[in-house]
Amino acid sequence: MTPFTYLRADTVNDAVRLGAGETAAFLGGGTNIVDLMRETVARHETLVDVTRLSAAVTETAEGGLLIGAAATNTAVAEHHGVRTRYPMLSRAILAGASAQIRNMATVGGNLLQRTRCTYFYDTDGSHCNKRAPGTGCDAREGFNRIHAILGASDACVATHPSDMCVALTALDAVVHVEGRDGARTLPFGELHRLPGDRPDLDTVLAAGDLITAIELPPLGVAARSTYRKVRDRASYAFALISVAAAIEMDGDRIADVRIAFGGVAHKPWRATKAEPALRGELASEAVFRAAAAAEFADARPLRDNAFKPELATRTLAAVLAELAKGDVA
Repeated sequence: MTPFTYLRADTVNDAVRLGAGETAAFLGGGTNIVDLMRETVARHETLVDVTRLSAAVTETAEGGLLIGAAATNTAVAEHHGVRTRYPMLSRAILAGASAQIRNMATVGGNLLQRTRCTYFYDTDGSHCNKRAPGTGCDAREGFNRIHAILGASDACVATHPSDMCVALTALDAVVHVEGRDGARTLPFGELHRLPGDRPDLDTVLAAGDLITAIELPPLGVAARSTYRKVRDRASYAFALISVAAAIEMDGDRIADVRIAFGGVAHKPWRATKAEPALRGELASEAVFRAAAAAEFADARPLRDNAFKPELATRTLAAVLAELAKGDVA
């Protein structure tokens, strides 16, 4: 591990000032960044502890929720307002990790966790453009069962590992950021980047930008929502495919819907083609499958993950069928 300086911020302004350097990083629960530093994948010279900043979950004037970035995953998953008004978010968090990790991991840190691609972590012999730009991507011709089928590039086929972020994408969440130029907000779907030719850049944030909160807008459709994760083993594994979905019915027709996928791309994938294909339609497996087909028409599977489009289609159809019937408690 690279030697580093540890600093603790008591205010947002302190955090932004202390974390302004290119080699600095913000430290929440440390469940990802410490691993990266221990494996010398990351070499931060300064860590700024931001766990003293806001961890509150409060009501917004518009009727949504504002979640402080220092809130733990456990606190968010157990919050009554999250469980009743945004159940997909609670279920996504509970699907994501062990209880011990959820008790430590923070919301801000969850958003910034990095890929779990084997080649990204192998610093001894693997080529990885995300870890070392310009060296190549061994995953393209290597073991790529968990890798991307949408939005990938020649430079990187890794997937984003977060379950929470898939739900936040479907919920039209808003990210609150404080930086050297002051406070700003951005739609959650714009936070993470597709790889292009710079897969080492995971987000649009600049050095020193601090995520201070996540805002959940009032969203009636979200009350009837869920999250389903398909993985190689029953617990503590990253998604092959995951689906965050919410639906509002008008009789037998779909009045409104929100969908996002995990395990398919370098960022949480909002189903911008499937959603309009579903609105106003009668709820049926044929309609669900047709919407999924529209979403995955541009999928480019790799050697080991050609099963993903069909798995995603079946998972989406099953989730939407349950939601349409009201079978998800």
